[in-house]
Amino acid sequence: MTRLFLIFFLSVFLPLVSPAQNKKTPPVPNHIHKLTNLAYGTENNPRQSLDLYLPKKFNSPVPVIMWIHGGGWKNGSKDRLKGLWLIEHGYAIASINYRLIPDHQWPAQIDDCRSAVRFLRKNALKYNLNPNQIIAWGDSAGGHLAALLGTQFTPTKESVSSRVQAVIDWYGPTDLLTMPPNVVSEKRSLEKVSQSNGAKLLGQTVRDVPHLAKEASAFWNVSKDDPPFLIMHGDKDPAVPIEQSLRLHEKQKQAGAPSQLFIVKNAGHGGKLFMSPEANQVILDFLEKNFR
Repeated sequence: MTRLFLIFFLSVFLPLVSPAQNKKTPPVPNHIHKLTNLAYGTENNPRQSLDLYLPKKFNSPVPVIMWIHGGGWKNGSKDRLKGLWLIEHGYAIASINYRLIPDHQWPAQIDDCRSAVRFLRKNALKYNLNPNQIIAWGDSAGGHLAALLGTQFTPTKESVSSRVQAVIDWYGPTDLLTMPPNVVSEKRSLEKVSQSNGAKLLGQTVRDVPHLAKEASAFWNVSKDDPPFLIMHGDKDPAVPIEQSLRLHEKQKQAGAPSQLFIVKNAGHGGKLFMSPEANQVILDFLEKNFR
């Protein structure tokens, strides 16, 4: 009787448990060496850490892609990285955490990204990385931060540069002043705007601190010295208007900065279409053009 009950229990209830509940990330393939929770910050904060994925079969220093997760600057994790397939093409991947709102306001997020770049550059010899080939890649809020790494001038007092050599921006907000959740309109009251992620990021609404909103927007920091950009955006994105990427791309072209725009047809705010064979080939071609 006990045995029959156990069989019944397992057959009924185990299917209700999603595999995602048991493990956050898929197992790492054998050809990849993973180093977990490397601290890059100075505050002993667990959010200032990264995971490093290294190809085992490459002996010469390899370019490194720094993945910056999305989540509206308020959630997300380095466990949700993209692009692991690029390891077999001779790239390393560093997936980073960074400090989040509301506990940490701007510029903590970009400061953490810069610290992570410096960590990778300082430890390039140790991990067999090419310190002159660091690519920032992020989605949504992570795309916003990646784009800023490519457009903001780096601090003048850096002993080790936090400059990146290329950017892949997936549907990131590029102008906080014009992002709909930050703008008072018929659909959004001032009270609602004051509770937006953008207001929590900056500490005030964008209309109260426009200078800070511009500082934290890639669109307002474009120059001809920017590294190569690959901007990818879905034409049906309900969260970040595609105009955010269109305007950034146009401004980069006007400035003489290298910029490539790829519109993902029928895609929303992320999703499987960004990982299609066609999209993967666009990414690989962009990287091979600039780093091979």
